[in-house]
Amino acid sequence: MLEKTPETASLNTIHPFDRATHVTAVDGGWRGQASADYFAFVGPFGGVTAATMLRAILIQPERIGDPLSVTVNFCAPVGSGVFDLAVRLLKATRSTQHWMVELIQNGEVATFMTAVFAARRPSWSHQSATMLDAPPFDQVAPLATSVVAPWAQQYQFRFVEGAPNYSDTLNDTPASAYSRMWLSDTLPRPVDCLSLLSMSDSFFARIFHVLGAIVPIGTVSMTTVFHADSADLVAESTTMVLGAADANSFHKSFSDQTGELWSPNGRLLATTSQVVYFKA
Repeated sequence: MLEKTPETASLNTIHPFDRATHVTAVDGGWRGQASADYFAFVGPFGGVTAATMLRAILIQPERIGDPLSVTVNFCAPVGSGVFDLAVRLLKATRSTQHWMVELIQNGEVATFMTAVFAARRPSWSHQSATMLDAPPFDQVAPLATSVVAPWAQQYQFRFVEGAPNYSDTLNDTPASAYSRMWLSDTLPRPVDCLSLLSMSDSFFARIFHVLGAIVPIGTVSMTTVFHADSADLVAESTTMVLGAADANSFHKSFSDQTGELWSPNGRLLATTSQVVYFKA
């Protein structure tokens, strides 16, 4: 357990997400702690683990710019308690940096991240994608999450299409893998690159929707591409995003999963893709 210091004591007064993703300098490295507020079935929610690792890069003094692309590989379950983060700058140019972060627990690497940061400059811009139709956030009822894993209770899910409808028996015919929903922190928090990365992992496993039941799953690898930098996110000034998720193939215990995250103003903020293990 982290030693109680004035710094850690003050974490009790900040947003649960920032408390969960907090890192502390320890012996020339960095240390985090799995938060019970964001636990899933067998360990901490992967999105908040990824955000903790990204935070460890953001606080590096030589870091330039903002995340452009982040890939997280989940090698083994992260357990409760503390973990160490080994942060390395692999290569840098005048406008980009390539980083690696290893999450080490019990002497072994449980998760590692590669991240590309970039100092974006004004240029020609064009967004060919079009935001999907959806009623306003406050006109869609939130999904009841009181009986699901703690991490999901930290978010509000307002489904426009493809709401979960799970039971104890599998569907006779596979259902659609597609969902569209508004997403926000339960306790509102401005969307920044940390929360955007975590939200990109918040789409319920597509196989749950297809089978109509919860089966054992685990994210193996997740890549998120950011289409907005920190200044863009400040300008959007939103605490919510519109998300869309889908999948293309379920085969021999693995599936893909894709997602989009949009601002209410119609700006595509991030796209994400995953490889997911399932047992069914």
